[in-house]
Amino acid sequence: MAIIEKIVALVNTVLWDYALLVLLVGTGIFYTFQLKFIQVRKFGKGMKLLFGNFSLKGAKDQKGLSSFQALTTAIAAQVGTGNIAGAATAIAAGGPGAIFWMWVAAFFGMATIYAEAVMAQYTREEKNGTLVGGPIYYIKYVFKGKLGKFLSTFFSVAVILALGFMGNMVQSNSIGSSFQNAFGINPLIVGIICAVIAGFIFIGGIKRIASFTEKIVPLMAVVYVVGCLIILIMNPAGFVTAIKQIFEGAFAPNAILGGALGVTVQKAMRYGVARGLFSNEAGMGSTPHAHATAEVDHPADQGLVAMMGVFIDTFIILTMTALAILSTGVLGNGETGSVLAQSAFNVGFGSFGNVFIAFCMLFFAFTTIVGWYYFGEVNVRALFGDKAIKIYAVIVVLCVAVGSTLKVDLVWNMSDMFNGLMVLPNLIALLPCAGLVKKLTKEYEAK
Repeated sequence: MAIIEKIVALVNTVLWDYALLVLLVGTGIFYTFQLKFIQVRKFGKGMKLLFGNFSLKGAKDQKGLSSFQALTTAIAAQVGTGNIAGAATAIAAGGPGAIFWMWVAAFFGMATIYAEAVMAQYTREEKNGTLVGGPIYYIKYVFKGKLGKFLSTFFSVAVILALGFMGNMVQSNSIGSSFQNAFGINPLIVGIICAVIAGFIFIGGIKRIASFTEKIVPLMAVVYVVGCLIILIMNPAGFVTAIKQIFEGAFAPNAILGGALGVTVQKAMRYGVARGLFSNEAGMGSTPHAHATAEVDHPADQGLVAMMGVFIDTFIILTMTALAILSTGVLGNGETGSVLAQSAFNVGFGSFGNVFIAFCMLFFAFTTIVGWYYFGEVNVRALFGDKAIKIYAVIVVLCVAVGSTLKVDLVWNMSDMFNGLMVLPNLIALLPCAGLVKKLTKEYEAK
């Protein structure tokens, strides 16, 4: 086990301390300028499309999903443990300044995810009467022959491992630890229950998954944000201190608590970008699988809606977690992950804080399990055909059950590693798509 931990740590150092910091933020900056700050120019349009498409009745066309269903399926994957346990881990390891770098990465990531959604829409295909798409399709569109096959296969394998298996172990791990902390329940029991319910939803395919996410995602987001707002309203002085710590910690960690934790600017950036990606998934190549299935008039429509997913995930939900932790002064109490978040809510809600976070973690993480299962399913089907789906579903269910009992640090680090590996082929293909994305955007804006 010690050898595995060392290998994972080495790979993560190379990926997250150097390569991906440049690639992810760099791609976001590149697309931001290519599209003339589309995340600013078209923010209002994106919000209008989001609320204009709000519906709990699904899509009229049975080949695909409604734009809102596609977004909620994407947000189901985005809004997970990264918004609670991930935010807490980032602050504990990278100091309050990590949140600032999360914001920076998310701002530029909105342009990246726009491009991902547009390309997923443009290159999607219809199989067995159902629309499917994602990075494997635009990778093959950009790179023909053996290179395209190699990159798409590498991406598919990385997605299956990163999300379907390792990622879902992280989600169930956070659920299990939260319920153990709140109620003293054995994490394995919680994991088995989640696995059984998840298996039932998996069997129903994308339609059942979308029907589940379109109802649960808006509800869970509103409940959690209201809970965070109550804590901030109860502690206005703490709110001001939290904002100050975030900005000071981004550029001068030694000036605040982060300095006592040995935090540097580079460390704040590393954890901010890493946990930010794990949360909003911009550039990772996961959410395009959902956005490809949306029934919209033009690919850019879903691109704008996809941007709103990153905004909701990072600038609203994740930020609320950070502010709750920092404003209550629990940072530095020796806890990390979901337990640190529970500590913050205990300050505001008393013993009910543990219960509140446990149930929020349940819904956040469980919807992510459902979304990530689907993203992996698309790639399993592309690699091995329909017959492999049942085997894949069984393995995911087992991962959900077993993941609830594993050592949290190793699970997080392995998830970071596989997430980083799947980013590489996605960005390699996405950068050459800039000309087409720009052309489609101009075409859309000229209408």
